[in-house]
Amino acid sequence: MDKTAKKGKTVAIIAYLTIVGCLIAITMNLEPKNPFSRFHIRQAFGIHVLYHVLAIALSYLGMAWAAIVLFLVYLLIWGFGFIHAMNGKKKPLPILGDPFQKWFTFIQ
Repeated sequence: MDKTAKKGKTVAIIAYLTIVGCLIAITMNLEPKNPFSRFHIRQAFGIHVLYHVLAIALSYLGMAWAAIVLFLVYLLIWGFGFIHAMNGKKKPLPILGDPFQKWFTFIQ
């Protein structure tokens, strides 16, 4: 694990702890900015936002039963990101990781 990852590890882990944790991590990373933290904040923000948007959409469509599958997928990708943050690795999520990095450039 390099120095950047060591310094940003705590903030990166906080980002995965609910959407509120993600917002806290964004403010914690304002000064000093850490590229490792920024990477994981964007990944976590994407995971949380995607989950909430899809959960709301499923309820409006009357497919609340699909929420179980959605939650299991959410836990799977959340765990993937969280474990990599804990291990100090910058590995993007499968399929969605690279788009999250591009879409959430407002997170500095």
